[in-house]
Amino acid sequence: MKRIGRDAAELTALAGHLAAHGLVLEMLARPLAEICDPTGHGRLLFAFFAAMAETERESIRESTLEGLDTAVREGKHGGRPPVITDDMLHTVLRRRTNGETVEEIQPDLIIPTGKRKGQSPSLSSIYRALAEREKRAAYPEAVEAAHGDFVALRTAGRIPGQAVGIMTS
Repeated sequence: MKRIGRDAAELTALAGHLAAHGLVLEMLARPLAEICDPTGHGRLLFAFFAAMAETERESIRESTLEGLDTAVREGKHGGRPPVITDDMLHTVLRRRTNGETVEEIQPDLIIPTGKRKGQSPSLSSIYRALAEREKRAAYPEAVEAAHGDFVALRTAGRIPGQAVGIMTS
C-alpha cells in the first residue's frame, strides 16, 4: 500500500477509481490472502492500510527531519564537498583571460581531496563554479545580506560553529 499512494486521501481515491471500473483488489500476502472488494468490507480494510501507510510515511519524515536537525546542531552539513576549489577557480579565470577555453584548461586541474582525488573535474563542475561566481558578483548585496544574516544567527547561538567569519572570493 505504501508504494501506491502518498497519503490516505490518495489511496481512498484509488479505491474509488478501482470500484468505478469494476476492479477488485487481491491481497497476495497472508493472513489477508483473499479478494477484497474496495466498495464493501474491503473498503474499510483499504482505508486502514492507507492510514497505516500515511502514518509510517509521516514517521519516516519526522525521523529524517530530526536527524538533519541534529546534524546541523553538531556542525555537520550534508551534500558533497565542492570539487572546484578557490585556487582552481582562480586558475580557470586567469587562463580564460589569456584566451584558453574551459575544455583546454580542464585536463590540467586536479581534484585535491575526496573520492575523485587526483582526477580532473568535469566540465559541468567548472561551468557551474563559474556561474556561481558570476551570480555572487552580479548580486553582491544579496550575498552580503545572507552572510550578515548567517553571522547574526550564529552569534545568537542558533547555528553552531567554531568561529564566526565570512569567506568571500
